Amino acid sequence: MSDWNFKDLKKWDEKICKLALDFNLDWYPIVYETCDYYQMIGHMSYHGMPSHYGHWSYGKSFERTHQMYNLGMEGLPYELIINSNPSIAYLMIENPLYLQILIMAHCVGHSDFFKNNRMFADTRPESIVSSFRAARKRIQGYIENPHIGIKKVEKILDAVHAIQHQTYRFPKKYISHKQRKKELVDLLVAKQEQGEDISSYNTQAIPLQPEYDILGFILEHSKNLEEWQRDIVEIVRTESQYFMPQINTKIMNEGWASYWHYTLMHELDLPQEFHIPFLKSHNQVIRPHVGGINPYHLGFCMFQKIKERHGMEECFLAREVHHDVSFIRQYLTQEDCEDLNLFSYGLIKNDYIINEVSDDDGWKKIKNSLISNIGSNTIPIIYVESIEEGNVLTLHHEHDGRDLELEYAERVVDHLTTLWGDVVKLITIIEDEPFEI
Repeated sequence: MSDWNFKDLKKWDEKICKLALDFNLDWYPIVYETCDYYQMIGHMSYHGMPSHYGHWSYGKSFERTHQMYNLGMEGLPYELIINSNPSIAYLMIENPLYLQILIMAHCVGHSDFFKNNRMFADTRPESIVSSFRAARKRIQGYIENPHIGIKKVEKILDAVHAIQHQTYRFPKKYISHKQRKKELVDLLVAKQEQGEDISSYNTQAIPLQPEYDILGFILEHSKNLEEWQRDIVEIVRTESQYFMPQINTKIMNEGWASYWHYTLMHELDLPQEFHIPFLKSHNQVIRPHVGGINPYHLGFCMFQKIKERHGMEECFLAREVHHDVSFIRQYLTQEDCEDLNLFSYGLIKNDYIINEVSDDDGWKKIKNSLISNIGSNTIPIIYVESIEEGNVLTLHHEHDGRDLELEYAERVVDHLTTLWGDVVKLITIIEDEPFEI
């Protein structure tokens, strides 16, 4: 039985918002919806969107989350908020009142981050919910079409999902080959008029330069996609670009939200009996993780450090202009690494060995290692190199010391072949030698 009603939530929401305004936070209006545990993990599996197309991977995600909780390996999902205007946040009915207050304060921090961080400037928060709803309707229409059907739709969805993150990692407009060629020709004409040698340039190459938006390239150049298949590719590509800023700001976003729920809760006139449960829940959220990085912990601590060193104005500036990589590169110091007890480790034979500690030399290596393992840096960098004779699509993997999992890579190439309609080659490095998949 809950110890709250909707009047209680409204009262505390008003108090939180009034206080947040005093701290100069600027967020989208937030619509709160209550749900039970099963509904919450369902929302999580579908990325929080009220209307999303179906796919077996979402059911897999639901089952995994449910089983992890049952086995005691994962805590209850307290909240979920999506980047939209108004923001939509989900509160679990099972949460006690003190936790609902904490979560609402946390959501205000998230919404402020969505609204003001430059990475989210082109995510169309006003129309994204209706866009997802329209996409779901179109895909459902293809499923119900007797000439297409669910098997063909799932085959395309499987193929696109396999490379859904192979698009631009940061906000960037796709430029068509026709436009790129015109720009190159104009440049070469100007160079020729200035007496420069332009014989090394090839205006017939496709692409004219390495293309990192593989999904965008396939949409433009694939000769074999039917219109309904092309529509599905565009749907997944658009959704991937919508979620990419969240991937690239996980530490900052959660750190900012945690900083503000902590700050606001300390300023609110809470009942005495809420103080200890609040601190326990807060500490549970931001506690360090053994063997890995808790983004809530790292982000929260870094915003506290920035405030101590540079003032609150710098915190607001960081929230506005940075993503996780630039944030850590700019603000993480040796002192922070020492205070956070950061170190790096590796596996040698069957033993885990500490490679670096946060001393005068090691902290920089730890920092670089952290940067390479957060956000979209965890996604292999692959680009379109060329279209060869016979419409063979050649892709290249930018090897950074981390090998591709060959079995997985081979299956991805199979999915790419489905989308391209002809032979696809992926070039990587194995044992310092080029290797074709």
